[in-house]
Amino acid sequence: MTRSSRHASGLIVARLGLGLLLAGVSACQPAPTPSGSASTAASPPDTGAAARLASRADRFAPADIGADVAALPESERTALTHLIAAARIIDGLFLRQVWAGGPAMLLQLQADRTPEGLARLRYFLLNKGPWSRLDADAAFVAGVGEKPHGANFYPAGATKADIEQWLATLSPADKTQALGFFTTIRRGADGRLVTVPYTLEYQGELALIAEHLRAAASATTQPTLRAFLEKRADALVSNDYYASDVAWMELDASIEPTIGPYEVYEDEWFAAKAAFEAFITLRDDAETAKLTKFSAQLQGLENRLPIDPALRNPKLGALSPIRVVNVVFSAGDGNRGVQTAAFNLPNDERVVREKGTKRTMLKNTQEAKFRLVLQPIAKQALSPADQGRVQFDPFFTHILMHELMHGLGPNSVTVNGQTTTVRALLKETYSTLEEAKADISGLWALQTLVDDGVIDKSLGDTMYVTFLASAFRSIRFGTTEAHGRGIAIQLNTLLDAGAFVANADGTFRVEPAKIRDAVKALTTEIMMVQARGDYAGAKALMARATIRPEVQKLLDRLDTVPVDIEPRFMTAAALMR
Repeated sequence: MTRSSRHASGLIVARLGLGLLLAGVSACQPAPTPSGSASTAASPPDTGAAARLASRADRFAPADIGADVAALPESERTALTHLIAAARIIDGLFLRQVWAGGPAMLLQLQADRTPEGLARLRYFLLNKGPWSRLDADAAFVAGVGEKPHGANFYPAGATKADIEQWLATLSPADKTQALGFFTTIRRGADGRLVTVPYTLEYQGELALIAEHLRAAASATTQPTLRAFLEKRADALVSNDYYASDVAWMELDASIEPTIGPYEVYEDEWFAAKAAFEAFITLRDDAETAKLTKFSAQLQGLENRLPIDPALRNPKLGALSPIRVVNVVFSAGDGNRGVQTAAFNLPNDERVVREKGTKRTMLKNTQEAKFRLVLQPIAKQALSPADQGRVQFDPFFTHILMHELMHGLGPNSVTVNGQTTTVRALLKETYSTLEEAKADISGLWALQTLVDDGVIDKSLGDTMYVTFLASAFRSIRFGTTEAHGRGIAIQLNTLLDAGAFVANADGTFRVEPAKIRDAVKALTTEIMMVQARGDYAGAKALMARATIRPEVQKLLDRLDTVPVDIEPRFMTAAALMR
């Protein structure tokens, strides 16, 4: 398939929106398969294959996700519909970022209306591609091969070594651009590698998204929302996201949209390229007000991190807002496989230094995960005496502290007099280590705040048990995924320290006498690896990300418990009707 036809397929999917295709809306005739073979619509029925695909998809429990829009005036409802429309385009764009053949394959699969075809389509849409994210990225569509570790950010046929060799020939400025968040690497007409800005690579989709953002900006009467949407629309066509990131940090509105290129999980080569995502949400003012006290604690926590004092940041960014929101619609990297429960953005180090980061808690998503996944896991993983100590408040609060701790600890590193980032030095290990750091240091921080009397002592009695149960929830995401690998590192380290203990009956428990010291020690270990930019040390930590026999036995008992949720965006559907 030519690059231009791939772009055409991407625009078709972008205009339709994956949510519409998931609902079974026919769009186009099937495109040719990459191998040139017949489409799946011509395949003979295979009820066994349909059942196997359905069984995989059923690991995601359907969950109605929505928010109360009754209080929104007509102007804000209009803005909200444009934001949902923009997010639908993000879905198609992300599909192309994962794999160049994704949009064309989606149109092909959508044409197959057999039970097997519908099951395959549903699972493709859940994973945003033909690889099962819960199964070490195993392919479930014949003939697609291995999931590309560089996603579609680098030229087809190029290896990581090819890119590294080319990067070594560049000037420092050109190398910085080549490894920037918002560029792809392609081959020019002469076959040489070149850097292409997102504004050109995704020109068609970004123009459509910008159009909806400007329409939403025109509709809203909320000044900070209008400012963000206008600046983000400008960024999509300029490739300069700084001003819009600052405007997003300053956003103070009932509608809280996060839309653009952010996370680098799909780039497993260099953790350099940002994938597009969207979270269209409504702010929960009452819950947000409850958590404002945490922002005031950040510098104090930074000042007491269990690392060399010289490595602490004496002045965090001035803005560190916390938002509790309810999701109306999510898309792209914000809605593939396991659902995001919270996030800490932006990732641009310049914005982080100057303004800090915003922590956003997706409350209705977290409630669904707790009810449909974590509580059933606790019944299998813990003794009856401990099951009642698994509660939503410590689950919710630890997720918040996880996001807060992303903004604390080592971020920039000086090597041979040159300042660089932890992300650049730790390369493909960065995302896993950063997730593990946020988890374990989040426990350390919560215990510190309990000791200080900032948090009620009752949380100290429930947070470790709740975290233990949640560790088995997260490890089921798979050890090819950053969060799953990160939790495997923590779980094995705490088991070795005797802080977590496997009982004779196959359940697990927390050892109160050892948990605090073990949490602190692992926090120190991970942060010092980051502070040194120690790639070898990071690889050694990654080697701990295994599934041990006693853990696997428990995971086998959880085969009837959902791994995560499959959101059904009821409010968005009603608004778009």
